[in-house]
Amino acid sequence: MNQNIKKLTAIATNSKRLIIGLMSGTSLDGLDIALCSISGCGVSTSLELLHFETIPYPDMVKEKIRAVFAQKHVEMEKLCLLHPYIALMHARYVNDCLARWQLERSSVDLIASHGQTVYHAPESLHHLKGSGNATLQLGDGDHLAMATGIITVSDFRQKHIAAGGEGAPLAVYGDYLLFSKRGADRILLNIGGISNFTFLPGSQNPKEIWCTDTGPGNTLMDAFVQQHYPGTYFDRDAALAGRGRINDELLAALQDHEFFRLSFTKTTGPELFNLHYLEAAIRRTTVQDVPAEDIMATLNAFTAWCITTGIRACMGNRPGIPVYCSGGGMHNPLLMKQISDQLPGYTLLSTVELGILPDAKEAICFAVLANECVCGDPAVFRQGPAGMPAVTMGKISFPF
Repeated sequence: MNQNIKKLTAIATNSKRLIIGLMSGTSLDGLDIALCSISGCGVSTSLELLHFETIPYPDMVKEKIRAVFAQKHVEMEKLCLLHPYIALMHARYVNDCLARWQLERSSVDLIASHGQTVYHAPESLHHLKGSGNATLQLGDGDHLAMATGIITVSDFRQKHIAAGGEGAPLAVYGDYLLFSKRGADRILLNIGGISNFTFLPGSQNPKEIWCTDTGPGNTLMDAFVQQHYPGTYFDRDAALAGRGRINDELLAALQDHEFFRLSFTKTTGPELFNLHYLEAAIRRTTVQDVPAEDIMATLNAFTAWCITTGIRACMGNRPGIPVYCSGGGMHNPLLMKQISDQLPGYTLLSTVELGILPDAKEAICFAVLANECVCGDPAVFRQGPAGMPAVTMGKISFPF
């Protein structure tokens, strides 16, 4: 038997696995690294977060990614070279963390690598009939495995698409396995570059689960700040938006798009919600010289509207459900206030209340997906809703 297969078999049959989850989102902030101790699988999954770090991307790396990120036309050489480049960079970050945590790489069973999304193309947005759904994440699993010496599970979204999904949101799988509780309806809201939420029914019936993108999270606000305030990457503590006033005409123009008329569930990305989207909305208004701080206030209100409209539409007459928040957007006090104001009867909480650091949640979810890939049974999701196929996700790369 191949020694890698033998080792993987032993990992799958062990009672506990040590898995590093890696996540880099569309905000391009950096790499989240979560070291997780996971026992069991499926609805019996138990997880303990042992270490967590976010390693910021240097400006040079951000520029390399932006050269191909959410662009319809790119230089193929740049795209090709970035695939191993990102993987090797992530491998260095992992090796550095292991050294700081005083852990031998041999003690880690798996790396779960989401990779860096550079393009997301559901058919509902590209409208090219017959082309189907597609998505692309960079950061080759083989390079990551070779450079760390650790078996790597990567490229999770392709199987989801192959099975009929749109490749997103995938958080629903980890949300269900980690946070579902009998007798307790819950909403898990993640505000990253794009916002999405999962509804977990207290019945624990997969048929009743909702998971959908709602529209932009931080992506429009971050892009505008970076364009107009060089050297600043996001609106810390809503300092800019807090000084501005919402422009109602611009807000109405931002809300006027076919994406918001699509039925749930749906996915989207910065391919749609970018500065071109904002500029097109401004052109449809009668006020062309909106102050930057007013635009920031309006973008903040737009994100809150996207999230709350989506939750209300999907939940119907079921208020009073606790909403557990994660992602960078939950640190924006103005955004959180607007969400709270627009969701009367709901209680906004942090995933800390569920024992999970909010900034680590996505990396943790991919560690859970890798655990399911190796030792889980996709049948647990067999009765899941449309867009949530019962599949094992991830490609396995061996280190030798």
